[in-house]
Order: sequence, then structure tokens, then C-alpha cells
Amino acid sequence: MEKQNMENEINNLAELLELVKNEKGLLSYFYSNSCAPCISLRPKVQQMVSGNFDGMKLVFINSEQIPDVPAHYGVFANPCIIVFFEGKEFRRYSKYISINELGGDIDRIYKMVFE
Repeated sequence: MEKQNMENEINNLAELLELVKNEKGLLSYFYSNSCAPCISLRPKVQQMVSGNFDGMKLVFINSEQIPDVPAHYGVFANPCIIVFFEGKEFRRYSKYISINELGGDIDRIYKMVFE
């Protein structure tokens, strides 16, 4: 895993719950190191968020290392992305994720929340 992204790693459920509560926009990326799609999708998601949605916080959750977090959110497959706006789950995406669809869905509400 790339070292530069470690500051965006969630280490426990309390940490994620706090972010969901306090961030206007949060994209949570559930992954596993043994999941090839998770690894190939990660840089695309990072680029999309930093390029288009810089007001959102992006965090990563390793489903194998801290299984209580995906269990709390009912995440049973990787990759899984859960998008939160103002403390509420907006949408979730699992397994086969289209960056274009993800970006288009986020864009609508992002503009309402951040502009």
C-alpha cells in the first residue's frame, strides 16, 4: 500500500463515526489488500475526489484489519464506497464501481452542500 495515503486510514469504528458526524462530505472506501479491483480503483477514486470534490474528506477502511467497521455498516464485499453528506448516508457502491457514475451522483449533492 502506498505510504502517502496512510494518514487517510481509519483505525477503529469510533474514528469513522466521528468523521461521519463532523464532515460535511465524506467518502469512505472499504477495501482489502487481497482484492485486485480495490487496488486498481483506489487511485482513480483519489484522483476524482482531489480533482473534483476537494471539500470532501476521503478515508480508507481495511475490511480485513478492522472487521467491526464494515460489520457496523453492513459492508459484505470489497471494494465498497459509502458516501455521506451532513452525517447521513447518501449512497453506497459495491463491487463493480463506475468512476463516472460515482462522480456524477456526488456532483449533484456536492454542489448543494458546498456551494
